[in-house]
Amino acid sequence: MEYNTATPIYLQVMDAIKRDIVTGRIKPGEKLPSVRSLAVEYTINPNTVSRVYQELENERVCFTRRGMGTFVTEDTDRIAQIKEDMAQNLVQEFLKGSHLLGLTSEEAMQLLTSYMDTENKDSRTPARTT
Repeated sequence: MEYNTATPIYLQVMDAIKRDIVTGRIKPGEKLPSVRSLAVEYTINPNTVSRVYQELENERVCFTRRGMGTFVTEDTDRIAQIKEDMAQNLVQEFLKGSHLLGLTSEEAMQLLTSYMDTENKDSRTPARTT
């Protein structure tokens, strides 16, 4: 993982884990890697991983069973809320950026709609074989 120097590493790792949860890569109730394993995977300090898990637990994204490890919440409503929050953050960042470029809300919406239409067309077009 490449880290953005403008954002604390623990927040970036938290976002990566949450993204994996909301996309289904990590399932509800699934055991998360040990602190040591995740530290190796992300090439970060184990203390940083401990903070990641502590913060995720504070946000009710996961829970710890003493002596067994850290597990993803089984609360599907909570996972849906996390996904909605992450989507709202993406939209806010897009709108901030578009306004910095001087785009009106209508222009930003048109740009987004056009992009989505193009992506949808591309995903329906079969790949060529040569």
